[in-house]
Amino acid sequence: MKKRSIPVNTPVIGDEEKANLIECVETGWISSEGPFVAEFENRFSDYIGRKHGVAVSNGSAALDVAVAALNMNPGDEIIVPTFTIISPLLSIVRSGLKPVLVDSNLENWNMQVGDIASKITSKTRAILVVHIYGLPTPMDEILELCNRNNLYLIEDAAEVHGQTYKGQKCGSFGDISTFSFYPNKIITSGEGGMCLTNSAELADRCRKLRNLAFEPNGRRFVHEEIGWNYRMTNLQAAVGLAQLDKIDQHLTRKKEIGFRYLDGLRNVPGLTLPLRSYNEEENIFWVFGVICKTEEQKEALCKGLNDLGIGTRPFFWCMHEQPVFLKKGMFEGFRAPNAELMSRRGFYLPSGIGLVNSDIDFVCKAVSSLILNNEAV
Repeated sequence: MKKRSIPVNTPVIGDEEKANLIECVETGWISSEGPFVAEFENRFSDYIGRKHGVAVSNGSAALDVAVAALNMNPGDEIIVPTFTIISPLLSIVRSGLKPVLVDSNLENWNMQVGDIASKITSKTRAILVVHIYGLPTPMDEILELCNRNNLYLIEDAAEVHGQTYKGQKCGSFGDISTFSFYPNKIITSGEGGMCLTNSAELADRCRKLRNLAFEPNGRRFVHEEIGWNYRMTNLQAAVGLAQLDKIDQHLTRKKEIGFRYLDGLRNVPGLTLPLRSYNEEENIFWVFGVICKTEEQKEALCKGLNDLGIGTRPFFWCMHEQPVFLKKGMFEGFRAPNAELMSRRGFYLPSGIGLVNSDIDFVCKAVSSLILNNEAV
């Protein structure tokens, strides 16, 4: 096959984003004090169904702020999936808290909800849900566990902008939820993130923590606690606002991409494809992931695709196998067979908003050819 250049993600930035950026430059409002920031906070929180939005510099910053805002004590435990990007764990560990890990469900790739109850101890203070790759984590049992055990619920909804669970948008369930607007997300502000909550008190805490923990009514430059400079700029918010106007068409296009991949790869042997839907919620295919029958097949397939100019990314590596945590003596003896299988055998294909159908078809033909011709077995 003739080589092409198909990156793993292609964002789409249009005239509306450019016009907002020009307005920022021409008015001089480029910092976090600009008016686009508050407008983005208000409109995005309204879209998700929350009372308060606090924009920050990126999704990892949102997690730092969300965890710190809950004022838990050192040694308190937070239950979290082992199959996730490292950001939630970093926020937990840096706050002096203890992450307690849960394996994954091989059907929907989210945390194994049935395992959570056995992880709850007298030190448990929160469950941190990470909605994975475009399908929502089933929330009913988690909400019941939080209510019964008086636990906080933190939602990392970075990968599911606009996704719903039983008609309610992901990111609207938790005491506090976080979003990322990195370029590969459903909508982007370049970098950027947001904390959402219905609690005015938590929102005030988040605003304080993102702004070096300045005391709102105290003496300027006199600080009572540790905070961060995690403010979102007006430039970021300008892009995010224009993207928010397009979120429905972005979601439609993501589904079109996912469904086209499902059709194009349905007869390829040895691949586990993502579900089209789960619990009556259609997949929004934040990324289009596949799981190979062996780790060797994954490595050979990714190499073959990359040789053809097709970008790929491996699945997340499990938290209990991260060297940075193992060096600290964490997670000794913990095993998560489902998550380990996914991290070893899974990767995702190009699936950005800017991907065109002819490129999807080319990728499908390349995957099929590499497997059927025994170049990735």
